[in-house]
Amino acid sequence: MKLHEIGQTIKNYRKEKRLTQEQLAKQADISRVTLGKIERGELGSVSVKTLDIILFNLGFEIEFQSISGFGLPVLGSL
Repeated sequence: MKLHEIGQTIKNYRKEKRLTQEQLAKQADISRVTLGKIERGELGSVSVKTLDIILFNLGFEIEFQSISGFGLPVLGSL
């Protein structure tokens, strides 16, 4: 998932779980306003820890992937 997709994805997962912003924000110990900003893609200074807590409460976790197509190809992939 790309960084700019996180907010909409969180919103989709929240709605699938039939949670209001207020309910998820309370579970994640953040304000509803902050959650609303995250869902709108206004990540600002939101920490990775905060995103991790939100996703944990939705039953997901952050996973890192290597970037494909970034930089020069290694010899074995030519």
